[in-house]
Amino acid sequence: MATRTVDTLLAAYPPDVQALTLAARKFVLDALPAADERVDPSVALIGYGYGPGYKGLICTLILSKSGVKLGVARGAGLPDPRGLLEGSGTIHRYVPLNRPSDLRRPGLKQLMKSAAKAWRERSAEA
Repeated sequence: MATRTVDTLLAAYPPDVQALTLAARKFVLDALPAADERVDPSVALIGYGYGPGYKGLICTLILSKSGVKLGVARGAGLPDPRGLLEGSGTIHRYVPLNRPSDLRRPGLKQLMKSAAKAWRERSAEA
């Protein structure tokens, strides 16, 4: 069940974006067990990770009126054999989600596993 903060954030979006966000939220929480969920309503973003700030961030859900982007922290440095990641950022990349079925795209679960593994490796080095 969504937290009150997530519910409050979602209230500003159309029903299809709300449903997509909740499906993406379930996907992320399944992929990242026990991840912290942080909502930033000022930028319509929900962040997931295992520690404070950008250092602990693994991924984000970036909401818009037309869809959701699954942002991957440090995604520019991850292997992406299926070409899922978009964006021109030198660090952060994203996967556009237009419908819940996009969460079943081949390679998306592996991309999340790679992002979590990269975070663990960075954390071990620190």
